Amino acid sequence: MLTNTLIANVTTSFLWFCVTFWMYLETRNVLVTSILGGSYMLGLALFGVPFGSWVDRTRKKLIMVRAQAITTVCFAAAAGVYFAFPREELLRLGSLPFVLFIALLLTGAIMESARGIALSTVVTLLVPDGERDKANGIVGMVNGLSFMITSVIAGLAIGQLGMTAALLIALGLTAASLAHMITVPIPEAQIVHADGAPKPVDFAGAWRAIRQVPALIWLILFSTFNNLLGGVHMALLDPYGLSLMSVEAWGIAFGVLGIGFLVGGGLIGKFGLGSRPLRALLLANIAMWIVGGLFTIRESVPLLIVGIFAYMLLIPVVEAAEQTVLQRVVPLETQGRVFGFAQSVEVAASPVSAFLIGPVAQFWLIPLMDTDAGQAQWGWLLGPGEARGIALVFVLASLIGLIFTTVALLSKPYRTLSKAYADAPAQGAAI
Repeated sequence: MLTNTLIANVTTSFLWFCVTFWMYLETRNVLVTSILGGSYMLGLALFGVPFGSWVDRTRKKLIMVRAQAITTVCFAAAAGVYFAFPREELLRLGSLPFVLFIALLLTGAIMESARGIALSTVVTLLVPDGERDKANGIVGMVNGLSFMITSVIAGLAIGQLGMTAALLIALGLTAASLAHMITVPIPEAQIVHADGAPKPVDFAGAWRAIRQVPALIWLILFSTFNNLLGGVHMALLDPYGLSLMSVEAWGIAFGVLGIGFLVGGGLIGKFGLGSRPLRALLLANIAMWIVGGLFTIRESVPLLIVGIFAYMLLIPVVEAAEQTVLQRVVPLETQGRVFGFAQSVEVAASPVSAFLIGPVAQFWLIPLMDTDAGQAQWGWLLGPGEARGIALVFVLASLIGLIFTTVALLSKPYRTLSKAYADAPAQGAAI
C-alpha cells in the first residue's frame, strides 16, 4: 500500500506542481498561486467529514480503488479541456476554460485526501500500539520521497518539455496507480460500528467522538491556527523561489530538499517520538516558526535552501505526532470521522490566509518594499532585493506562530490531553 501511495502521490503532486509553475510563469501573478493553493485547501476542508464518514462505512481497499478511479476520470477530463481551448483562455483568471480546467484538476487531487484518511485508519488496523509513531514516520518518508521526486521532475518537465507533456505524463501515472491498487490486498475482517453505521456526512458522530476525549478539540484548534499561518507560506513560497532562480533550478532544489522529509521520517521510523508525542509536536512547531522567520531574512539562495531543508525535516515530526495521538485516543470505529473532521477544520484556515495574502502581498507589501520608505522601515531587517515584500510576510507570520505555540506548550489543555494519551488503552492491530 505504501508503494501505491507513492505512485498516487507522485501523480497528483507532479501535476499540481506543473500547473502552478506553468501558470505563474505565464502570468507572473501571485494571485494565481494563491487561488490554486487556496482552492485546494478549501476543497480538503469541505470534503473532510464526508470522506471520513465514507471511511468508517466502507472497507478501506474499496475506498482507495474508487478514489483513484475518480481521480483518473477527472484528470482525463482536464486533459480534454486543455486541448480543446486556446492557451490564453486557459490562463485568463475567471474564464470558463480556466474554471473548468482547475475544477477538474482540483476534484481529482482532492480525492487523494480520501485515500489519506483511509491510510491513517489502516495504520491503526495493521500496526500494534507502541509502534504506530514509527509507522507514521515511514508514511512520512513515503510522502517526502514522492514530494522530492515530483518537485524535480515538475520543474524539468515545465522548463524542458512544457505543460502538454506534463499533463500526459500525469494521466499515465494516474492510470498506473489505479491498476496497481486493484492488486493490493488490505485485510479487514469486519467493519465495526460502535454506534451503528454512520451517516454519509456524519458531523454529529465526529463531534461526539472528539468530545469523548478530554481536550482533543484543543489539538484540532491548535493545528487550525498553525494552518492559518501556514497558508501564507503555501501561497508565496513558489513566487519567492522563482524570483531567485529559474523554474528548472527551483524544481530541482525543491525536490532535492525533500530529502529533509526522508531524514525526518526516517528518524521517526527508527527512534519513534518517545512517550510524549504531543510535546514533540509543539517543540517541532516552535522550531519550524523560528526557521520560517529566518530563511528569507536575506535574498540568498543558500539561506533559502538551508531553511527549507530544516523546515521539511520537522514536518514529519508534526504530522506523525498528531496521527499517533489520534490513533491512540480515538476508537478505531470512529477514527475515519475524527480524521476527516480534523482535516476539515484544520485546513479550512489555509484557504482564508492563502486567498487573503495573495492580494495583500501583490498590491501592498511587495510595492511597499520597492519604495524608499519601505526600505527605510524594514531594510535593516530584510536587506535589499526583489522579493523583500514576500520576506516581510514570512517574518510577521512566523513571529505570530512562535508566540502562539509557546503559549500552547504552557497551557492546561496540553497537560490534559497528554494525560489522556498516557491513560488510553491499546487498540487495533488485531485482524
